[in-house]
This record gives sequence, C-alpha cells and structure tokens, in this order.
Amino acid sequence: MPDRNTSSPTATAKYIFVTGGVTSSLGKGIISASLAKLLQARGFRVTIQKFDPYINIDPGTLNPYEHGECFVTDDGAETDLDLGHYERFLNTPTSQANNVTTGRIYNHVISKEREGAYLGKTVQVVPHITDEIKRRMLLLGQGDEFDVIITEIGGCIGDIESLPFVEAVRQLRWELPPNDSLVIHLTLLPYLKAAGELKTKPTQHSVRDLREAGLQPDILVCRSEHPIPLEMRRKIALFCNVQINSVIESLDADSIYSVPLLMRKEQLDERVIKRLKLTGGAQQPDLEVWKDFLGRLKNPTEEVTIALVGKYVELPDAYKSINESFVHAGAQNECKVTLRSIQSEHITPENVGQLLQGVDGVLVAPGFGERGFEGKVCAVRYVRENNIPFFGICLGMQVAMVEFARHVLNLPNANSTEMDPLTPTPVIAMMEEQKNITQKGGTMRLGAYDCDLRRGSKAAKAYGRNHISERHRHRYEFNNEYLQQFEAAGMVASGVNPGTGLVEVIELNGHPWFVAGQFHPELKSTVENPHPLFVRFVRAAIQHHKNEL
Repeated sequence: MPDRNTSSPTATAKYIFVTGGVTSSLGKGIISASLAKLLQARGFRVTIQKFDPYINIDPGTLNPYEHGECFVTDDGAETDLDLGHYERFLNTPTSQANNVTTGRIYNHVISKEREGAYLGKTVQVVPHITDEIKRRMLLLGQGDEFDVIITEIGGCIGDIESLPFVEAVRQLRWELPPNDSLVIHLTLLPYLKAAGELKTKPTQHSVRDLREAGLQPDILVCRSEHPIPLEMRRKIALFCNVQINSVIESLDADSIYSVPLLMRKEQLDERVIKRLKLTGGAQQPDLEVWKDFLGRLKNPTEEVTIALVGKYVELPDAYKSINESFVHAGAQNECKVTLRSIQSEHITPENVGQLLQGVDGVLVAPGFGERGFEGKVCAVRYVRENNIPFFGICLGMQVAMVEFARHVLNLPNANSTEMDPLTPTPVIAMMEEQKNITQKGGTMRLGAYDCDLRRGSKAAKAYGRNHISERHRHRYEFNNEYLQQFEAAGMVASGVNPGTGLVEVIELNGHPWFVAGQFHPELKSTVENPHPLFVRFVRAAIQHHKNEL
C-alpha cells in the first residue's frame, strides 16, 4: 500500500466530517452543533461549516419555501439556516467561510480557468473541483483560531450532486495525519409498527454506499423513535465496521436544546476526543449554563400567545431564527411562548379582530414583495389601536410606517415603492445605492451596521446601551423627508445609523410596546444571550396577558 500523501498543508486543527444517509432532515446540523457545544464546554475552540451541494452561489435568491430562511452573518454572507443553529448553540459568530455551495466552488474554478490559471490543462471535477473543495474545508483551520473544525456535508449519501464533496473528504482523510480527522455518519433506524421492531437494513445500505465512495465512518449516530437494544447495536457495529461504543443512539428529543445532553449521555464527545487524540480539554464539559437554560425552558411560570404574521407561515423553517428567538426569550422570562402563525394574505379589515383575538402580542415578520402586504397593514393598525404589544422586523417596520402614514397622518396613498413604484407618497423608498443594481444575488444591504439609540427610548432600555450593531438584509428604507411629520404625531425614530441617517428603529409614544427595527435581531439571539428586544417584547406580552385576566 502506498504511503499517505504528505503534500497537504500542515494541519493546525482537527477535522470532523458529518455526513447523512437514508433520508434528509435527520438533523445533521443539530448533531454537529451539539457535538461542537460539548467540545466547547470542555474548553476547545470549535467552529462548524456547512457545504451545500446546490448550484446556487448562496441561498440569497431562494424562495423560503424552497430552502427555509436565509441566515445572514456579520460580514454580509447570505447562508444556509444551519449556520443559525451553529451560532445559537456556540454563541460565536460565523462568516462567509462557514458556508460553501457547489455554485461557489464551480464559479471560482471557472473564473480561474477563464483567467488562464490552469495553463491550458483540461479542467475536471477531479482534481480541480475537489482541490478547491479541500482548500475551503481546510481554510478555517489554517490559523491558530480553532482546535476543531466540524464540516457538515449537505444532502444524503448517494445524491449525485454531493459526490464531489464526499470525494474531497476521502482525499483529505488520506492526506491528513491519521488522528487529525474522523467521519460521523448520521442515519435512521425506522420503526415498523406492524413488525414491532426497529430495522437496521437502511443504515447498513447507507454505510455501504458511503464505503463504496471510499469513506469508512468512525462513528454512527442513529436517529430512532425507540431505544436501540444492545444486540442491535452489536449487529450495526458488525455489519458497518465500527466499534460498538461508536454506535450512538439519538432518540427524538422534546427540544433541540436537549440534544447536547443526550449526546453527552451517549458519550459522543468522549469517542471523538479519544479518536482524535485531543488533549488539553477539561475532564468533564461545563454545561451548567445550558442546564439552567433548559430548566427555565421546561418549567415556565407564565404563558403567552403571540401571533406571527407573515407570508411564509406554512413552512416553519422560513422563520426559524424568529421561532428560536422566542424560545430563548421565553426561557429568559420563564415563560412558555405559544406562536400562532397567521398567513398575512388571509387578513382583512373585517376578520383581523377575529384572527388576533386572545393574542398577547403580534410580530410582523420580514419578507419581500406585495403578496400579503395589505394584510400586514391591517394587523398593525389593529394592534396600534388596541394597545396590543407589537414588534416589527425589517418589512414589519416598513409596514408600520405605511400604516401610520395612512391612518394617523391622513396620507391615504402612502406606500412603499416596492409595492407601488408610482405611489405619490413614498414613505418607504429604495435606497440610493440600490437604484442602479440589476443583479439580485448578494446585492442588498447585507451584514452588520451600526445604530445609535435615543437615550431613554424603549430600545435603549432593552439593550442597556445607546450604541448597537445589528445585521441587515434589505433594499428599501424609510424616506426621511417624512420624518418630521411622523415624529410630530408620536412615531419617533429611536435608532438611527450614525453614518447615513437611515432610520433603524421606530417607537410609538403612549403605547405599551410598539417597537420595530429595520434590521434582523433574530439573527443574533443565542441560548446564552437571548436578544434583548425579544426579551422585552415577551415581557410586554406577559404584562398584557395579566392585564387581560
């Protein structure tokens, strides 16, 4: 047998590759984030990256029904929603380098070919595409920032589009030192009710496909609805060529935030540490903060119902970060937050009261396009006039400004130029730097921008400071020509970008809680740091609920 290739750059980090089989949606992202949390809790510096097999450069132009929400990082990358899980679990920011797609890989290689970088060679999937994949897989580990890099490979083993990624992992396993990498394969043990037992054959076939591609898993994580008997673990270990204590049981959990503790019970972190020969970490993970969060999450003393008004409510993943932000804020307030999803297209002036009956707060969600816009306007008017706590995000803020202009400032034709390009009262208009842009992908106002908060405002009190930075994703903004009229009528700009004067936060005087932001606060909420605007909004909903009793 030939010696291992030693031409690869010297690794300064350990690499874990997470693949999936049998079916999609098994939870590779949650398992990756849970393992990362356990290693982080032992003192290791960990990050996670996602390699997606679709040809889009990024998910920025994808409809949320296609791929769920688009998660935006501080540096302006439009990424897969799994990066949201990574940040919520690890409480550390991700970046452009943490999400790579097939489209980005091919775009880079083809651009190099056009520049003549390959000196006339025939450009092929192997080695040129796989070399670029490997380069990006190793990128985050080349400095001294991380001890462990976890790489999640999107899709399922056997998918045609993911084959180059699997091949790149195969090559890296050969090139890296023996104890510097491992493969975790997530699979499914289906339960056949008629037979009354779990079945291992799909897992065996999935591992067979993985081995045919040149990868032998070191650890199997088996999703199951029922406990896996010891004899079945032995069978899986025997037929899949893994040690029996590397067959990890992953039962369905009551909350994704319970998974790290379940994986700790299964000793997943210990298997990884032993296999990678990781040194320097604590003997036991420090999970006290995590357990405290779970204790508050599972033992609430209050309960509120909040309406989530949006145009993509049929798919929960479309508003994943918002949903999770309510979990974090609810636990912080020891409150169970029940979300009532309402399709904004269905809201009319005639039924808005019925649809919002009994809610303790209303969040109007972000989105693009005119579908459902007028329904959102109806919802905002109802909560404004009935003193129900309101929170608007991005388009939600713009809706609030349009509604206020129409029904308080008596500007009946007020609108956003996104919805009506010819409106005579454009209280929301396209940003100047966006007007000459023709390409859609990656061209919005993206990433972190500064905001100065007005002293004494609800927003400033929530944050506990007057200068913040939040993530954005939009093309339209409030038209400052109307600002004086709004503020004279009680709608104040309590947050402004210090460089551009762009209105970032608005509040309504005399209302229990009427706050909206041009940015996306849900993208920065984590288990350890629930977002302050969500925390205060839930607190306002609790107070409203008590007042209604």
